[in-house]
Amino acid sequence: MKFHVTATSGSEDPTKATLAFLHAKGAKEAGYDVSISLLGDSVVMLNPTIAKNIQGVGLPPLIDLISYAKENGIPVYG
Repeated sequence: MKFHVTATSGSEDPTKATLAFLHAKGAKEAGYDVSISLLGDSVVMLNPTIAKNIQGVGLPPLIDLISYAKENGIPVYG
């Protein structure tokens, strides 16, 4: 099964911004083929300077989840 996760929130809502990458990580760990699309405000997460400063409430830092995506071959489209 394939999953495609879409994000639309960026640094203005760190919790929502982080959720797409968190869900993609969970799907990958469960053995699914997964990809991520960044639309609208979420495109700013492609900028490492911005991404390293995003952390949702009770969630891992976004930059760690982006690193996981890169290390595990999860395509990110933006």
